[in-house]
Amino acid sequence: MKRVIGIGGIFIKSKDHVNLCEWYRKHLGIDIQDWGGAMFPWSNPDGMTVWSIMPGSSDYFAPSKAPFMINYIVEDLQALLEVLRSEGCEVDSKTEESELGKFGWVMDPEGNRIELWQPPK
Repeated sequence: MKRVIGIGGIFIKSKDHVNLCEWYRKHLGIDIQDWGGAMFPWSNPDGMTVWSIMPGSSDYFAPSKAPFMINYIVEDLQALLEVLRSEGCEVDSKTEESELGKFGWVMDPEGNRIELWQPPK
């Protein structure tokens, strides 16, 4: 079974996300949209990597205290979550499914929350 097959997104917390978005737009030329992030298309016409700055008040990364979270693309979310649990990893009991795909989370040994994403077919 393949595990991680790509990076689906990088998310950064910020104390002042409006100004930080502007800095990245101005200094690095990232085309940040009104929703606070940018899309980097893949060579695969159906895929993209998301890059986003989030308000510092966001609790989306909780329980991690890190100011970032990486989203990794996976082929079979449920199977991988089962394997991670069997390996003793701290896997969030919550998962989400929407038109965007399936999402699950695991904490790394240093307390960083990692998002696992199975894109929709």
